[in-house]
This record gives sequence, structure tokens and C-alpha cells, in this order.
Amino acid sequence: MSVEASAPSETGRRSVSIPSWGWTLLSFAIVFGAWEVAGRVPISLAFPPFSAVAAALVRLIASGELLRAYGETIPPLVVGVLAAAVVGIALGVSMGLMRVLEFAFYPPLVIMQTAPVAAIIPLITFIYGIGDLAKVVAVMILAVPLTALNAFAGIRNADARLIEMARAFQGSTRQVVTKIIVPDASGMIFAGLRLGVSGGFIGIVLAELLITPTGIGDTISYYRSVAKYAEMYAAIVSIIALATVTLALIETAERRLFGKTRR
Repeated sequence: MSVEASAPSETGRRSVSIPSWGWTLLSFAIVFGAWEVAGRVPISLAFPPFSAVAAALVRLIASGELLRAYGETIPPLVVGVLAAAVVGIALGVSMGLMRVLEFAFYPPLVIMQTAPVAAIIPLITFIYGIGDLAKVVAVMILAVPLTALNAFAGIRNADARLIEMARAFQGSTRQVVTKIIVPDASGMIFAGLRLGVSGGFIGIVLAELLITPTGIGDTISYYRSVAKYAEMYAAIVSIIALATVTLALIETAERRLFGKTRR
């Protein structure tokens, strides 16, 4: 770990500055170290040490089992997230611009966001069966409210001074929306996209655990049923890692598009 030392202070001591990636590595080391100790105590027979989970993850990747599982998980996840992004952003922007749509859709979206989704998702099987369409619907149920409500908040909190200035210069409604309101709300819209993607990952795992036993959810269920807990945790860690990398990529794209000063 590299550190940068500053000039000596008045007290003769040197202050040490650790890069942000250094703190990230340190936090991972602390979490995984605590996990290793807890697994070796052990606090539970169903809680293996981190080293065993890491070895199981390598085995699952080498055997191709994990890749086959994700071959069934990723397609409906991508379709559901993309559909949720289109529907959620369009609905959120429309709600922010038109009071009638806000009155019609805001309460159902809030209910969907706060409802116990794990209890609702099994009902999807009665309508859509247990195929990929059920997975897509499950992803959208969790992702659309988060995306739409954030887009709505961004539109409603657009800078009123800029809007008044555009209207003072005889800007049309279309120009005010496309040149002022939507660009000013882009930070909140991207935040909603990140939350929607996170909700989509939750939705796909719940769907595969509760609706259709396929993909990474089926891998988790299988190894839990045969008491191979290292492999079970390895599958869980893999989906968490994939979600984290995906969200980091979206955040990086947001920073490159809008800079660090966007809200």
C-alpha cells in the first residue's frame, strides 16, 4: 500500500495521506479477515471461512457451472433493466411535467416501492408462468418504481430560476423541457438508474429463488439444499460482485458525462 507523506507539521510529526483505493482495500481486508475468523471459530456450521468460499468460487468458475448459471440469469436481467429504464424514466418525466399523471401514478409507484415484494413475486407465476417473462416482470416490479420516482423528483426539483429565465426569453415549452428541465434533472435520473439496476438484481435473484429454479438463484438453492455452504456463499458473492461492478460502471459513465458537480 503506497502512502503520501506531507511536510512536517509544527509539532514535528508527519501526517500520512492514504489514497481512496487504499481505504477500499483496507475495508475489504477488514471485512474478509473478520469473515475468516468468524468462519474458523465457527459461529455456525453453515458459515464457512472466507478462504473456503474463495476456493469454492474458483472451482465453480473453472468447472463452467457459474458461467452456465449466468447464461440463464443475465438475459432476462438485461431485458428487464432496459425496459424498466425506458418505462421508468418516461413515466417519471411525464409525472413531473403533468399533474394529472402524477395523481394517477405516484401513489401506485410508492405502494410498489414499499410493498413486501418477496410476497408479491410468487403471484407472477399465476399470470406469466415460470419462464423468462416472469423473470423480466419481477425485475421491472422492483426497478420501475425506483427509476420513475427519482426521475420525477429530479424534474420537480429543476432550478426554477433557469426555467423563469427561459420563459422570459420567450422559450417554448419544448425548449424549456429539453434545454433546461431534463438536463438539470439528469443527476437524479442517473441516480434512479443506479437504484433501478440494484433493484433489478434483487428482482432476478428473488424470481429464480421463488418462481423458476434456474440460473444463479437455482445454484444458491441447490447448494443450500445439499449443505455445501462454501459453494452457496460463493454464488452469493458472485452476484454481489457483479452488481457492484455494474453500478460502478454506471457511476463512472455518469461522471464522464456530467462531471463531479452534478447532483
